[in-house]
This record gives sequence, structure tokens and C-alpha cells, in this order.
Amino acid sequence: MNNATTELPLYYTELGPFRDGFDTAVPVLTYHKLGPRPRGVRLKGLYVDVLLFRRQLTEWKTAGFTPGNLGEVGISPGNPGKRVVLTFDDGFENVLRHGLEPMRQTGFTAIQYLVAERLGKSNEWEQKYGEAEERLMDESQVREWIAAGHAIGSHTLTHPHLTRIRLEEARVEIHDSRRRLEDRFGVPVTHFCYPYGDWNRATRDLVAESGYTTACTTLPGFNAPATDRFAFKRLTARYASRKWTHFGRLLRRWIRGWGG
Repeated sequence: MNNATTELPLYYTELGPFRDGFDTAVPVLTYHKLGPRPRGVRLKGLYVDVLLFRRQLTEWKTAGFTPGNLGEVGISPGNPGKRVVLTFDDGFENVLRHGLEPMRQTGFTAIQYLVAERLGKSNEWEQKYGEAEERLMDESQVREWIAAGHAIGSHTLTHPHLTRIRLEEARVEIHDSRRRLEDRFGVPVTHFCYPYGDWNRATRDLVAESGYTTACTTLPGFNAPATDRFAFKRLTARYASRKWTHFGRLLRRWIRGWGG
């Protein structure tokens, strides 16, 4: 970084503090839900306001960044093509409702990680912890998403903690979700995302064995050429927060030294 004393935010809100990292590697951004937060929401940080989302897209476009894909991540040092990869976890309907037009206007595309057995249902895995209900895209809406030029990946069949179930159950969650999505939508599904960011060496190996080419975690940061392609790091996008500054030190070291 140009200023060794500058603290980076824990979460991504605007380009400025992260610009060196964007120039050094193809960044992967994480989103969950777009639009206004309904009453009773506990995990407020999983919602990104539409105006903020538009502002982020416009800022990247103005700075010369273009849509990237996960196949470009961590290939080589630097980001000569000025790419940005957008990922959405879970397949929420509000992403389709609020995200398609801003991305169309700015030329960006994204990948949506779908919970294969929950299409058209709701976020049951969050509701059991007291979270507000949100609808998930149904089959026709996923087809609309794909037709708009966006990609899909797998987020398992039912969104379990993969390290807390038997290995054979994890294998079914990982392997069968890919097969079901490909059979239903007729597109390759080669990218995986670990629910809750919960993974270990055994689940990582199951993902590789199931024919995926990448997998995303919730580990924060940028990806170097040496980064495991089944343990990609991402930057979580959300509104600005002043509470969590310790991540800045980690991220600065990572940007400077390709911490892997």
C-alpha cells in the first residue's frame, strides 16, 4: 500500500481503500441480498442497498474495470484486464428483482450460487436461527437470470454445514447438486461455494472429485497464483462500517506479499 498507516475496512463498500488490491489481482466480491431490509432482519449486513450496488458498479465501470469470471482468478500476478468477479450466494429472488437492471446498464455480469433443492422456496437455513423469510428464485427466474447473460454455480442441495454431516452425505450434497442444476438448466455448473464458508480438506477434495473447477470460501482477501482453486477468497460487499478495522492489517499484508 502507498500509505502503511492506512487501515482498510473489513468489508467492501467503495473502491478507494481497495484500489491497490484490485490492480494486483482479479477481485472476487460476495453478495447475498439486494434491496430494502424487511422488518425483523437479524443479519442486516447481508443486504446491500440498491443505490449502493449501483454506485459500486458505476465506480468500477468509470475506473475501467470490466466483468470477469472465476476462471481468470489467481492465474497470474496483476490484473492486466482490469476484471472484477461478482458472486451472489443462495439465489435470492431480490437479486433478480433489484440486480438485473443495474448490471445490464453497466455491463457487469455475476454468478449466482444456487441451493438446488430449495428453488422457489425460502431461506429455511436462516429462518431456523430466527432470520426473516426471503424468497429464493424459482426455475423460471433462474432461466431469466441465465438468459440475461449471468452464470450459476452450486451451493449444495440443502445448504448444510458440510463439516458437520457424514462424509457420504456431504458427497451427495456436493455431487448431486451439480448434476441436478445441469440437468434442469442445460448449462455447465463448474463452480461451487461452501455454505457458511464451512469446509475442510475432506470436503474440498469432494468438490474437486465432483468435477468442479473452483470453489469459494468466506475467507477475506485476494487470490494469488498459489491460492488453492478450491479455496478462493472473497471480499464481502456491504454498507460502510467503522467497527471492524483489524482486517485492514491482514489485507495489506496480503496485497503486498501475496499471502496465498
